[in-house]
Amino acid sequence: MNAATGKIAERAPTLDRAPGPRFRTPFGFLAVLRRDALGCLMAWTREYGDVVDVRFPPFRNFLVTHPSGVQHILQTNHRNYWKGAVFGKLKRIAGEGLVFSDGELWRRQRRLIQPAFHRQRIELLAGMMTERTLAMLEGWQGRAAAAEPFDVAAEMSRLTLDIVGRALFGTDLGADEEEFRGAVAGGLAYANHLLNHFLTPPLFVPTAANRRGRRAILSLDRIVWQIIERHRRDGANGDDLLGMLLAARDADTDRAMDDRQLRDEVVTFLVAGHETTAVALAWTWYLLATHEDVERRLAGEIAEVLEGRPPTLPDLSRLRYTRMVLEESMRLYPPAWAVSRQSFADDEVRGVRMPAGTVVTLSPYVTHRNPDFWEVPERFDPERFSPGRSAGRPEYAYFPFGGGPRGCVGNQFAMLEAQLVLATVAQKFRLRVVPGQVVEPDPILTLRPRYGIRVVLERRA
Repeated sequence: MNAATGKIAERAPTLDRAPGPRFRTPFGFLAVLRRDALGCLMAWTREYGDVVDVRFPPFRNFLVTHPSGVQHILQTNHRNYWKGAVFGKLKRIAGEGLVFSDGELWRRQRRLIQPAFHRQRIELLAGMMTERTLAMLEGWQGRAAAAEPFDVAAEMSRLTLDIVGRALFGTDLGADEEEFRGAVAGGLAYANHLLNHFLTPPLFVPTAANRRGRRAILSLDRIVWQIIERHRRDGANGDDLLGMLLAARDADTDRAMDDRQLRDEVVTFLVAGHETTAVALAWTWYLLATHEDVERRLAGEIAEVLEGRPPTLPDLSRLRYTRMVLEESMRLYPPAWAVSRQSFADDEVRGVRMPAGTVVTLSPYVTHRNPDFWEVPERFDPERFSPGRSAGRPEYAYFPFGGGPRGCVGNQFAMLEAQLVLATVAQKFRLRVVPGQVVEPDPILTLRPRYGIRVVLERRA
């Protein structure tokens, strides 16, 4: 009701079309995205609004960036949306893992997997995370003494793969470690290829990309099957995540996961679980190296709270600024920079009618830069996440881990790991970016630094 007139306000009519760019073919659309995907999404949102209708016959794609629209799709009306054909391509690598499955299979797997990621279970891994980080820092001593430049993005990838592998399997990979790293890198490269091409022949067609992808998948399969078999032979006791998955039983059917589903979940956790955290940490080191005031405050908090000892789980509640630094880093550079869904039935989002079968793109990168919710959005300002400044901000103005029932099951694992790694490293070293290099995001499967981030180390006094 309008308070001034006393009349009931009329509901705005639903629009059959929203403004947006038009392309003659899907290939023209893809060519524009390849040149500058992030720039395109930002420009389209500024020009056309928070619901953008992108047309390229015979397809139609909506870009939705307002928090209320994001919430509608991921939470309020989530049952009307599935992962869609775009992400379906990635099943060649990860099969029907939790990230890519849909429907009843996804619901069953989520019920089985959720207990393995209960906060109390994840917290038991905190000591291992710190210990593996300290082991990495031992190898950094020589680099610091020689002022030797190195790619910190690659180092974070190695560290997080080591951590997630031990969390899953309870041990390191031994002689298979190098092959496994290469297979994960090859799998990610193949996933990026699939997402960046409309026409991708089946895996059995011997294209150059398919041959590389098949080699990576075969290596992953060999190592993962070997580990699963060893766990079965030795008896799964639930001390690691794979043991928990082997022991899990569906509450409705009392059935365990079959071997193929186990393989798909393990591959999904290994690839997704290490890549996103590594990307978040890499950008955090870059932002700290280029914002000395934030870096000094972070170092001061770590020194005051830890008093020279390695961080432990109870310390994290006092390392508040450390967490805010990570949250602000993921605001500016969310590892999962875009999320897609496809509708089952007609829907209405922010007054725009969306036909059944429509692909909807949500972009944390764009939403996290909306000036209606983020003052001077390009500025690196961890204080945005203080309780006072966060009050009243819409929930889906910030969604680096997705949201709704399909939000990331491993978000607590990732945040625990990232906080411990950040505090452990920043306690001992200051990172400085090597001058003259180009540092820019590469929006492929994740928001990796395109050319890495080369740094040199300075020991803390």
